[in-house]
Amino acid sequence: MPSGLATLLALAAAPASFAGSATPPKPLRSYQHLWTDAQGISHIARCPVSNFFLKSMSPPAGPQWQDPMPPRTATMMMTVQPAHWNGAWHPDPRPQWIVPLKGRWWVRAMDGTRVEMGPGDILFGEDQNVQPMRDGPYKGKKGHDAGNVGDGEVTLLVIQSDAAPVTNQPCRYH
Repeated sequence: MPSGLATLLALAAAPASFAGSATPPKPLRSYQHLWTDAQGISHIARCPVSNFFLKSMSPPAGPQWQDPMPPRTATMMMTVQPAHWNGAWHPDPRPQWIVPLKGRWWVRAMDGTRVEMGPGDILFGEDQNVQPMRDGPYKGKKGHDAGNVGDGEVTLLVIQSDAAPVTNQPCRYH
């Protein structure tokens, strides 16, 4: 079963080594998944990440909790959104992991769900297969809306995957 790149990013919050002979408890982390349903509407779900195993990434370094994804080609970039940045309504250009490094930003799905994220939070944006809303407060909009929280700029780590987007599978990485 595939597991999440989100987990690899979450390892920053997990202990890199431990003292003593007892195995530390298995961690539980989470990410936000911006996903598209079969009708082309975007949603945001909070998803658990729990398929960790304890192993050294490079002996003799101590063991750390890992939950790797199958290898893919990806583009990594750092972005800096200027103060008061407004993302307007748009779908993500491709499936992508977004990790805020500095500042806070928000994302709102077509179903009205809105989340705010700060340093260390993780979002998997997979809303490429959306269709414009036919009615309601977001009529004609598609994808998601986003913007900065507060008066500062926001720095994000973005990892764009070459994988095709998947529809109607919230929380598919765990």
